[in-house]
Amino acid sequence: MEEKVLAILNDICGADEGELEMDLELFDEGILDSFGVISLFVEIEKQLGVKFEPTEVERSEISTPAKIIAQVKQRM
Repeated sequence: MEEKVLAILNDICGADEGELEMDLELFDEGILDSFGVISLFVEIEKQLGVKFEPTEVERSEISTPAKIIAQVKQRM
């Protein structure tokens, strides 16, 4: 599951595999924006069946790849 989330994140952010470190601050580094978050949520739901409501998630809860994976695990 972690690999799938990272692959989705890489696709959305335009990063190469292995480029995104688990503790990289995606918003602070300009890698992820609000449109990217919506795209990320749509792809996670489509590929993993895990639904996110953008209004239910704080930006700080999804600011790094590790935090995104934790949120997906919590909702599975």
